[in-house]
Amino acid sequence: MTVSPVARSRRSRPLRGRPELYTSYRQDMALLNTRGKRVSVLLMVLVAAVLPMLLTDEFLTIAATGMVFAIGAIGLNLLTGYAGQVSLGHAFFVGVGAYTAAYLSGDPDGRYLGLGVDNVLIWLPAAGLVAAATGFLVAPIATRLRGLYLAVVTLGLVFIGEYVFSEWRELSGGGGIGREAATPILFGNNLARDGASYTEEQKLYWLFLVTLIVLAVLARNLARSKIGRAFAAVRDRDVAAGVMGVELSRYKLIAFTVSSFYAGVCGALMFVGVGQFGPTQFGLLMSIQFIAMVLIGGVATISGSIMGAMLIAALPRISSELPALFSFISTAPNEHPNIFEIEQVTYGVLIVAFLLFEPRGLFGIWWRARTYWKSFPFSY
Repeated sequence: MTVSPVARSRRSRPLRGRPELYTSYRQDMALLNTRGKRVSVLLMVLVAAVLPMLLTDEFLTIAATGMVFAIGAIGLNLLTGYAGQVSLGHAFFVGVGAYTAAYLSGDPDGRYLGLGVDNVLIWLPAAGLVAAATGFLVAPIATRLRGLYLAVVTLGLVFIGEYVFSEWRELSGGGGIGREAATPILFGNNLARDGASYTEEQKLYWLFLVTLIVLAVLARNLARSKIGRAFAAVRDRDVAAGVMGVELSRYKLIAFTVSSFYAGVCGALMFVGVGQFGPTQFGLLMSIQFIAMVLIGGVATISGSIMGAMLIAALPRISSELPALFSFISTAPNEHPNIFEIEQVTYGVLIVAFLLFEPRGLFGIWWRARTYWKSFPFSY
């Protein structure tokens, strides 16, 4: 009995009110496998593209920072969420990307090392590739360990990186001075300066948005591929995965390399708007921030990484409103408790709260709300 293409198409659609329930592998593996997803993603991209025309520069900077954070969070989620390799050294690879971009874009005749290659289409992928190469070199050591031992080893990378960045003054400028970030020149236009038609914040926002969309789609496709399924097998039960023929060392190596690439791209873009950065910024606090983005947004989800990154990026702005609500919080750095201390404590509070009450993070909250309304009035 032959089945018509129309009937086959109808059978491959998910049942109404039951998301993620399919009768076709092809439909299940599609990137945007429902009409609702295609429409919603298109609307989100369009809204994100026109936001620079609607928001003030202050809120635009927060959104742009969140998108850069999201790139690094996606990389860490591929390693920790999908492959199950706990890493506390993400800040080290972010620093490698930042200094690679600064070195390539820096003035050859300036105070610090530089090649004068300020084209963003060159130093941006180069920063990711150098960070990926560093991750490739570190991975053989890290892949011999797992769990707490792996976390401690990757944490050691942060302290090693801080020391190297601080002492290599020709590259970094030293601990207290720092150096200029990469100069974003695209088609002869300096994106870090106000132009005749668009401001600096608007141009950088569009650059970050395009980069995030490209890397998020690549990460989503990687998670759906053979490599992504191998990551999940290693994460869920590495001994059983090895018995079934999954090469553990190979896929752990791939996970570290890809994660480091995303971290390098994140570092290259992170300080472009600020214009200045120093080696002390790539410390333990930055690694904790990225861990918080993954846990708060949702482990093993690309969209959850973006949600968590946006919340962490908006946290300083939210914290700045706290002194008006709580008189005991000071805005002066030399008084305690001050707004900066409260902001750091908030990371821990959010991590603990989400792990206890919503382990799937912001993505889990959105998923439950979506499932409720799609199955209404039979939401039980």
